[in-house]
Amino acid sequence: MTEKSAYRKKLEAQLDEWDAEIEKLRAKARKKQAEAEVDYSETIEELKARREEFLDKLEELKGSSDEAWEDIKVGVENAWHSLAAAVKSASSRLNG
Repeated sequence: MTEKSAYRKKLEAQLDEWDAEIEKLRAKARKKQAEAEVDYSETIEELKARREEFLDKLEELKGSSDEAWEDIKVGVENAWHSLAAAVKSASSRLNG
């Protein structure tokens, strides 16, 4: 084997190692992407549920009499704060 041939084989072997490393990195990226997708989906579903809870309370408020709305106001505010905190937390966590 000539020096040139040995040198070429050495470079090709290194290239094979780098190709394998790149493929491992691609696999990790796909896994992270899938995990992030699941995390986003779960977070969005949680936010949608809290939003629905708030809308229910808001509808309850709309349908209440002028005398009863003060009693309902606490529930509306709790649902509002819960939704606001969930949106802030999700935004912070997902936007990192």
